[in-house]
Amino acid sequence: MEAVIAKNEEQMKDAFYVRKEVFVKEQNVPVEEEIDELENESEHIVVYDGDQPVGAGRWRLKEGLGKLERICVLKSHRSAGVGVIIIQALEKAAEARGVSGFILNAQTQAVPFYEKQGYKVSSKEEFLDAGIPHLQMIKYRSF
Repeated sequence: MEAVIAKNEEQMKDAFYVRKEVFVKEQNVPVEEEIDELENESEHIVVYDGDQPVGAGRWRLKEGLGKLERICVLKSHRSAGVGVIIIQALEKAAEARGVSGFILNAQTQAVPFYEKQGYKVSSKEEFLDAGIPHLQMIKYRSF
């Protein structure tokens, strides 16, 4: 499996395909909430299994930190390490721009996954995003 930075229209379509499959179809997030005004200021990652898109995520600069967002994996590829590939690719892309700290809003059920990647819960209480409980998490790199 390979993570690539989406640089063309086809790769962006692949990222949106994965996001719509996971967030819109599986989790019932309205498409107009999923595809938002931040798409153009974000750098997108797509993970391919051969030529098939199976995972996606994006990051953007927010208050000096890399904000990781929209991280998702198709049901067929969960527990295959795709999530780790996405996180590593997003962090690497952000680090290439001088970022050494990262934040993300994790669905509460995914908190243990992010903790294994070195993230720590930073919000005091759960909050709803698209009707789904989340916690904010943070991670700093030490070089």
